[in-house]
Amino acid sequence: MEGKVLILMGSASDEETMREAAKVLDGYGISSRMTVASAHRSPARTQALARDAERDGYAVIICGAGMAAHLAGCVAAETVLPVIGVPLPGSALSGLDALLSTVQMPGGVPVATVAIGKAGAQNAGHLAAQMLSLSSPGLREKIRTRRKAMAEAVEEAAKGVS
Repeated sequence: MEGKVLILMGSASDEETMREAAKVLDGYGISSRMTVASAHRSPARTQALARDAERDGYAVIICGAGMAAHLAGCVAAETVLPVIGVPLPGSALSGLDALLSTVQMPGGVPVATVAIGKAGAQNAGHLAAQMLSLSSPGLREKIRTRRKAMAEAVEEAAKGVS
């Protein structure tokens, strides 16, 4: 599989949620690396990871952060690789602050933003796979197969509801 995915999280406490993205990627046979990098507490580390990602063989970067959630935006400012932002809950605003901080980027520095929390982390993995599938027909077929299985599961569940 060409292209790896770098998964960054603002705090070690985000690992359980962000592991969901890694599980999805693993299911597609895509390698990933997870590490902690804080936009506010370790900006030099964050910048270095973003700047070196392409050289290190990464094709997509997933960033999960809560509260002020500037991680994805700071990373996007340092690389031209696609950046996917996962807003995380945990504040008094249940992740709404993180969602707005992640999605409201200035023109020219995009962050593809997914849902808050676990579903968002899973969708970040799926979206990264779709991005990588642009140059991998085999990966595209794996995605189609997974989508078909999801549809079949809904059909099966519908049979049990009257």
